[in-house]
Amino acid sequence: MCSIMGYCGSSADIVKFKEGFERTISRGPDDSRIINTGCGLLGFHRLAIMGLTPSGMQPFELDGSYVVCNGELYGFEKTRDALKAKGYTFESDSDCEIILPMYNEYGTDMFSMLDAEFACIIYDGKTGSYIAARDPIGIRPLYYGYDDKGTIIFASEAKNLVGLSDHIMPFPPGCYYKDGGFVPYSNIAEAEAVCHDELEVACAAIRDKLVAGVKKRLVADAKVGFLLSGGLDSSLVCAIAARESKKPIETFAIGMSEDAIDLKYARQVAEHIGSHHTEVFMTPDEVIGSLEKVIELLGTFDITTIRASMGMYLVCKAIHEKTDIRVILTGEISDELFGYKYTDFAPSAQAFQEEAEKRVRELHMYDVLRADRCISVNSLEARVPFGDLDFVRYVMDLDPEMKINKYGKGKYLLRHAFEGMGYLPDSILWREKAAFSDAVGHSMVDYLKEYAEKQYTDEEFEEKCRKYGHAHPFTKESLLYREIFEKYYPGQAEMIVDFWMPNKSWEGCNVNDPSARVLSNYGESGK
Repeated sequence: MCSIMGYCGSSADIVKFKEGFERTISRGPDDSRIINTGCGLLGFHRLAIMGLTPSGMQPFELDGSYVVCNGELYGFEKTRDALKAKGYTFESDSDCEIILPMYNEYGTDMFSMLDAEFACIIYDGKTGSYIAARDPIGIRPLYYGYDDKGTIIFASEAKNLVGLSDHIMPFPPGCYYKDGGFVPYSNIAEAEAVCHDELEVACAAIRDKLVAGVKKRLVADAKVGFLLSGGLDSSLVCAIAARESKKPIETFAIGMSEDAIDLKYARQVAEHIGSHHTEVFMTPDEVIGSLEKVIELLGTFDITTIRASMGMYLVCKAIHEKTDIRVILTGEISDELFGYKYTDFAPSAQAFQEEAEKRVRELHMYDVLRADRCISVNSLEARVPFGDLDFVRYVMDLDPEMKINKYGKGKYLLRHAFEGMGYLPDSILWREKAAFSDAVGHSMVDYLKEYAEKQYTDEEFEEKCRKYGHAHPFTKESLLYREIFEKYYPGQAEMIVDFWMPNKSWEGCNVNDPSARVLSNYGESGK
């Protein structure tokens, strides 16, 4: 994971730029560089993953143009070879060195050609203009704002821009910025055409595409590790990786010592796949003591995101402190594609599809944000196989009548795709999902709610909530998170569209807590 920043005009204030840029040094602790393009500033904090030598340091330059990119460009070797045939030369083994030659050849059409998770800023030396872009899901973060002279500034995180811009917003995924506007180049959430593959054909494709997505994310010049919750999604990622690796993979799980639902299941998966497995335990004091730090690093007030980040942050902190691992594979994005517990209540297949489209469009503000921040703040890089572009496009295109839960088991397509293949024990493959924040221990969520309850009287709660229009707090827990958020990101709540909650318009989903634990169909999930 790296950090990028671009002040795209002659009004750039180098002192304020440096001050803002230093706030994300943990994203790239290996090296840092800021250059003056002649018409603004570009900054890069490096976490070396591909091309570990100094020649892989950015910004890259080509004929007076510059680029900074936080990304992984899968299969870049083939593109590099094609560019070499056109006469381009390369000084490093970094995947991101192909960006400027690609831009030279294809202009902004290049972004739709990339199989990548990326955010980049290009200074075009020929025109004196800036171009920025972000991957179709928004796996790599990018934000923007304008200074008091109207100059646009881009940065990996919102915290880079606090004090430089009064209104900070996420860069829209699947878009590029050019000549003052944002241009969509990929709308991955919207199905181009409905795919009517039969069940077995669809499941075979799901399996093949997920395996391919994991395989390409194992390629790194730095050491790779895996988060293993014991749930279906992370277990599948780890099981695939174990098959594709020549030596045992390293897996990590975290939980409260007294009631972590998933620790025992993670242990079963680790034994089945033969991984070198590490368990990390967290205490109530660590949870409460880390709360403000987690909200600061996340840049959100969302309840679900914050709850689920407590365990992820602490396990990644342990990985950073006790190992030499630099890349982490995770199981995010499966829920949005195949359904979560609340999507069992979808009134129709079309409603299921519309909800999936909404969730995929907003992923960059919730689960993807959580994974990026919890991992990058600990100087690690996140890779998300379920976010593989080919995989996501296929699942989103599938006939929603096939994806809706009519099988008596959520995520049936994903489970059936790996049934009888030996990747996982049936007890894991068919186990009901537990909410991530609950799976590390029901008590963790309870501790957070109890702590919040003690912070306000009922009268104080009512009074303080009135201050907020956008995403109005509705529990003492949500108010506590919002107040901490405002301490670090004053007046920037519109960065997050709303709270991640079940679709309240559906029967059975009009609940006042985002945890699946409160839904009537949670059942065996909590065991």
